[in-house]
Amino acid sequence: MNDRLSDLERRKHEALRAGPQRAVDRQHEKGKMLARERIDYLLDDGSFHELDMLARHRALDSGIEERPYTDGVITGWGAIDGRKVFLFAQDFTVFGGALGEVFAEKIHKVMDLALSVGAPMIGLNDGAGARIQEGVVSLDSYGGIFHRNVKSSGVIPQISVVLGPCAGGAVYSPAMTDFVFMVAEKSHMFITGPDVVKTVTGEEVTLEDLGGARSHSTKSGVATFVGQTEEEVLDEVRFLVGYLPANNLEEPPQVDITDDPGRLTPELRDIMPDSPNMPYDMRKVVQAVVDHREFMEYHAHWAQSIVCGFARLNGCTVGVVGNQPMVLAGVLDIESSSKAARFVRTCDAFNIPLLTFVDVPGFLPGVDQEHGGIIRHGAKLLYAYCEATVPRIQVITRKAYGGAYVVMDSKSVGSDLSFAWPGAELAVMGPQGAVEIIYRRELQSAADPAARRAELVDDYTERYANPYIAAERGYIDDVIDPSDTRRLVISGFEMLRSKREELVARKHGVIPL
Repeated sequence: MNDRLSDLERRKHEALRAGPQRAVDRQHEKGKMLARERIDYLLDDGSFHELDMLARHRALDSGIEERPYTDGVITGWGAIDGRKVFLFAQDFTVFGGALGEVFAEKIHKVMDLALSVGAPMIGLNDGAGARIQEGVVSLDSYGGIFHRNVKSSGVIPQISVVLGPCAGGAVYSPAMTDFVFMVAEKSHMFITGPDVVKTVTGEEVTLEDLGGARSHSTKSGVATFVGQTEEEVLDEVRFLVGYLPANNLEEPPQVDITDDPGRLTPELRDIMPDSPNMPYDMRKVVQAVVDHREFMEYHAHWAQSIVCGFARLNGCTVGVVGNQPMVLAGVLDIESSSKAARFVRTCDAFNIPLLTFVDVPGFLPGVDQEHGGIIRHGAKLLYAYCEATVPRIQVITRKAYGGAYVVMDSKSVGSDLSFAWPGAELAVMGPQGAVEIIYRRELQSAADPAARRAELVDDYTERYANPYIAAERGYIDDVIDPSDTRRLVISGFEMLRSKREELVARKHGVIPL
């Protein structure tokens, strides 16, 4: 028995060594952690339980002579702030983190466990794609991962952390997960690399411009969160997990807070500019309302005319959506509609109530927007709100014009409670545009068109562009003092905590993708 124990100890010691020393040194020279170092940093101390440590590839006819333990990926479960999570970490020092049959089988196993147990699945990606020597087996193995991503979607939170290269078919697994983290100047994702792009299209592009964190967080919308270092990214992963439930059958975690739920927000009385055309920062509105001003923004650098993110109200997680007047006056366009739609659906899948702040002048006009499918993309957000069954509260801070007002979680599409500030303007369009259409002939014949226009705009604003007509008809539930916003929203969500909806039996709806 002692001999067998010694053999076991030797094998496990070998498995813990990672790859060759030269590969380890290269990883550190690049300023990157090893796979086990990342796991140790991310998880609570001493909580990691490894699976398949002694697994090795069996592709003996592939020409690969080495058969290192782990086969290039470390899998298992552990805890973040005492809550169970499953993970895999690709080891770039072993075969460059390339995926083969055994490598994939380990990931399949841990994904199946996470789904059956009902706990978040975190992938630490740092690999060179498919293992060429194993040929089509590697491609089939990727399919198994993708299939499990889809089975887990909306059931358990899936988080992808890209800490190095992620190329070719490998990018589709992160793309199907709920959140993608990247590290500035160290993470890269692309279907085809710069050399292939130049050969096929003649375009010259750097690796960073093609698939770096900056590109994917500002242009493509692939990266949800970006950090400057691996440590910063892993800290953010821990922070995000704190907002999420373990699975779709559980409520989000509730934490003890010291921020008074009855706290007034008098600063919101002064946040609105005198002119309805002047911008203000919607983030400041959100921060004033939520607990301790903590707001974890989702896709902060992409589609910035809308703000989305996680916060807490009286210790409970909420998802926040708000038009951003600082960018394009807060209009809805193709990208902002898609961003908000995905966020709303993610919150709805994981029982996270939705708080929507509305200041929207409409949809962005233009040939590019129309030809790019603003109708279809705008419909995504409309669909997402219409199908959401979580508690939903709308707060109209200023402009709520046209179809964009309806899309932003109005009562007509199922919002449970709708509040408006006294200066809110609910109308088909702004007073200026309305007057130009309604009184066009009168203005053409007026002795002083500018003065008459100003009179008509003032009259239209007083009679129609205010929240009281909507309040009379019940389209909003109350016109509130901005300083009461936090108190009333918290009371509303407390009332809605027991909300239940019976859904029509169907396989699934057909969202306008």
